[in-house]
Amino acid sequence: MTIQAVIFDIGNVLIEWQPERFYDATIGAARRRAMFADVDLHAMNDRVDSGGVFADEIAQTAAQWPAHADAIRLWHSHWPQMARPEIPHSVRLLRALRARGVPVFALSNFGLEPFALARTAYPFLDEFDRLFLSGAMGVTKPAPRIYELLEQGCGLPPDALLFTDDRAENIDAAAARGWQTHLFEAPQGWADRLVAAGLLTQGEAR
Repeated sequence: MTIQAVIFDIGNVLIEWQPERFYDATIGAARRRAMFADVDLHAMNDRVDSGGVFADEIAQTAAQWPAHADAIRLWHSHWPQMARPEIPHSVRLLRALRARGVPVFALSNFGLEPFALARTAYPFLDEFDRLFLSGAMGVTKPAPRIYELLEQGCGLPPDALLFTDDRAENIDAAAARGWQTHLFEAPQGWADRLVAAGLLTQGEAR
């Protein structure tokens, strides 16, 4: 099947997302390790990604863990410092595809309030033809339902979709539905995949 749309994950594909790195620089690696051992901060973030209210989820978690409360609150107050920098080569690939007239969608586990912050910092997030965000959809990858909702929303057959994501479980779930997939490890590998698919030339994929 000819590829009719390309789908990007956002975190660690277009924007680096490394909360541990932020905390290491802010509170020190030892304190960060202790906090992450005590508190499942990624589960907290998953609740935001699933549609939970950003400030409320962080405040509730901070209240449950008073020894770490100040550091936990940084997840809300300093979120823009966590979600950076952009990955320039990936952004160029997004724009090159659009310049070619290839429909480009985003499928991302992303809370609505954090996404509003991100789009202020990263204008390219407004350049997608369609946004499929878990915070709006009420379900996160790799649940099959989120892929089904995208298929219904765009009206394209699964094997006409080419999807890249940095998490193997998300790729596996898409492949199980018949999507064409690429596990994102570095922008060059994704560029090579787009060239191999005939969507970009070598020059366009640089």
